[in-house]
Amino acid sequence: MLFNSFTFLFLFLPITAIGYFLLARRSHVRAAGWLALASLTFYGWWSYFYIPLLAGSIVFNYWMGQRIGQAAGPARKRWLTAAVVIDLGLLAYYKYADFFISGVNWLAAADIPALHVVLPIGISFFTFTQIAYLVDTYQGKVKEARFLHYVLFITYFPHLIAGPVLHHAEMMPQFDKPASYRFSYQNLAVGLSIFAIGLAKKVLIADNLAPHANFLFDKSDMLSFASAWGGVLAYAFQLYFDFSGYSDMAIGISLLFGIRLPLNFDSPYKAANIIDFWRRWHMTLSRFLRDYLYVPLGGNRKGPVRRYVNLMLTMLLGGLWHGAGLNFVVWGALHGVYLAINHGWNAVADTLRLPRGRVWGVFSMALTFMAVCVAWVFFRATSFDKATTILHGMAGMDGIGLPASIGLQLGPLKGLLEQWGVSFYLGGGSRFMETWQWVVIGGCIAFFLPNTQQIMGRYETALGTMAGPRLAARWQLWQPSRRWSLYIGAILIGSLLSLSRPAEFLYFQF
Repeated sequence: MLFNSFTFLFLFLPITAIGYFLLARRSHVRAAGWLALASLTFYGWWSYFYIPLLAGSIVFNYWMGQRIGQAAGPARKRWLTAAVVIDLGLLAYYKYADFFISGVNWLAAADIPALHVVLPIGISFFTFTQIAYLVDTYQGKVKEARFLHYVLFITYFPHLIAGPVLHHAEMMPQFDKPASYRFSYQNLAVGLSIFAIGLAKKVLIADNLAPHANFLFDKSDMLSFASAWGGVLAYAFQLYFDFSGYSDMAIGISLLFGIRLPLNFDSPYKAANIIDFWRRWHMTLSRFLRDYLYVPLGGNRKGPVRRYVNLMLTMLLGGLWHGAGLNFVVWGALHGVYLAINHGWNAVADTLRLPRGRVWGVFSMALTFMAVCVAWVFFRATSFDKATTILHGMAGMDGIGLPASIGLQLGPLKGLLEQWGVSFYLGGGSRFMETWQWVVIGGCIAFFLPNTQQIMGRYETALGTMAGPRLAARWQLWQPSRRWSLYIGAILIGSLLSLSRPAEFLYFQF
């Protein structure tokens, strides 16, 4: 079921919320059970065939968690190792079986047929969430272990399909808090406003950028400089507003139930460097990779060389987590190289005490954004060859072409541009203009406007919400007023009118 579908908006969500608060008047246990049951229904709406897989994974990991918690000495580690191996084995089968077979076929010139395994939606998220739970149990951090709350922790529908990746310690106390079961007009108003903003990002911006990104990556052979950059930027902002919109909607929906999810998205294109980017993009996945992969590998504790090796390994596996394919490996490797360069540069800059003023900050942000866009090409392209072809176009190696219809509007400037090597081609003028129109709109919102959490800065809407000087300007701060009700009402109506054909979120495929 999609957050941006009429079924969810006008059937599932109202019934779930009303049932939850009515049951909570009599029993918090019944309300938690109702929410867990609703979450399984939400998951099964996509394919009930995989509900036994999800339920089996929950029972298995809960049972293994109990064994780890009760064991002592080396036995604790053996239980943990067995559980993690089985979890990763299951994930590997569903996600990487065909990738592994194709690799064997290529290396050994074999002809092993592919299994064509259908990837269960959300398996990466509920597997990672439970691995984190097992490790926390091993480290003695798990204090609350009621089975019903554990089921709700894993299946809780606002996060189940596309994150955030949750920590047991930050969610279980909320399921036990009486305040979470009391209806709140403030949570309703703030939650619905955040949801409406997220829905608008998805429906009004990301979905309008999608056709222009898809045209470049799937259909176009016209890869001149401006066309290539237009399509890549369209994808960069499509993914940005798609993921940002989903994250907002998840936080808003969860707030209706009195539960605060961890912040997962914080204006990553405003990052001043690639380290900062990963602190802002998919924040809970970055946290998982840091705490459960980079640090256990040794982090930065074993010298600079080992640190860079650990960074590369972490990002390579982070790339593979997103998908089984060479393109995702290259995407992860690029970010590993970026991070290594960033850490190396920081060391040099600190040693030489280089100044880092405002102009340097703007330059750093632009350079970081360009590097991220180059990596997105591999993330989105359907093949390695297609990615390299697009990169050729972005580098200007296929010429700098513009539609002839634009050339007609340039007057004498057209001749000057032709002398500089700019060519003009027939057709494609409307698409070119629409692509860049949406890119400019997306760029202005991403770079110059406050994000949702800053707009809602007067309220604690998510765990880890930024505060203080990063708040929006006073007139941009949301408040329960007639002015803001008109704003939110307008974008909500605009979004609903555009919901004739709801599109899936991009992170659903990971």
